Amino acid sequence: MFYVTVIILHLMTGFSAVIMFLFTEESTAVEKKRKPLTRLNIHSAFWILASIAVTYYFDFLRTVKETIQANSWWFASGSCLLAACLSVAFYCILYLEWYCGIEDYDAQYPALIPVTTATFIAAAICFNIALWPVWSFMTPLLLFIQFMGVVMLVSLLG
Repeated sequence: MFYVTVIILHLMTGFSAVIMFLFTEESTAVEKKRKPLTRLNIHSAFWILASIAVTYYFDFLRTVKETIQANSWWFASGSCLLAACLSVAFYCILYLEWYCGIEDYDAQYPALIPVTTATFIAAAICFNIALWPVWSFMTPLLLFIQFMGVVMLVSLLG
C-alpha cells in the first residue's frame, strides 16, 4: 500500500510539473504579446499632482524666490549642481537615446550614472541646508515630493 501511494504521489507531482510548464509557457507567450506600459500611469500622476499641491499649498515658488534674493550660497550651489545633473540626464535622454538610438548607454558610458547620482545628492544636501530655516523638519519631505514630481515629469520624455 505504501508503495502505491508513493507511485501515485510521484505521478501527481510529474503531472503537476507538466501542467505548470504548460501554463508557464502560455503566460510568457501572453506577456510577450502585451503592449508596453504607458508612460503616464497612476503612480506618476500621483507624484506629479503631489508636487503641484506642495508647490501651491506651501508657497514653494515664493519661498525659493526669497531664498534667491537672500543670496544664499547653499541655494546657488544646489542650483548649479542640479543644473549639471539635469544636463547629464537630458544628454542621456535626448541625445543618446533619441538622436543616437543608444538605449543601453550604461554599457558605453559607465561613468554617467554615478556622476549624475553624486551631483544630485550634493544638490539635495545644499537645497536642504538652504531651505531648512523656512520649513525645518518638513524640508526633506517637501523636497522629496518635488523631486519625485520632477522625475515623473521627466520620465514622460524618455
